[in-house]
Amino acid sequence: MTEDEGGRLRRAVRRLTAQTHELDAEELKRDAENVGAQPVAQCVDRMPATVFGTVRSVTIRPRAGTPALEAELYDGSGVVTLVFLGRRTIVGIEPGRRVRATGRVTANEGRRLIFNPRYELLSE
Repeated sequence: MTEDEGGRLRRAVRRLTAQTHELDAEELKRDAENVGAQPVAQCVDRMPATVFGTVRSVTIRPRAGTPALEAELYDGSGVVTLVFLGRRTIVGIEPGRRVRATGRVTANEGRRLIFNPRYELLSE
């Protein structure tokens, strides 16, 4: 067996034995590379970043008396919360949707946030 065949066999066995969430995380990481995004785990506080992932949850949380839509974005390496100030809904921002977002990353209470990001809704 050649080294290449052995590598393919190991990958096939891994795919058969891996958990679904592990496979989903690997797929998100590959897709993030393809759309030019950086992993959330590598985002640095106060620096601009482009991230890509799947929206896991959407909530409305008031901030200083103003509504704010918060979308939790998971990319396989970590989570960043996209915060849209003054919004209660955004058409297309819903759980399960893939999104690419660009903005300045902020760390607050152990969470990564991007306020009012520029975003693009992507198809599967």
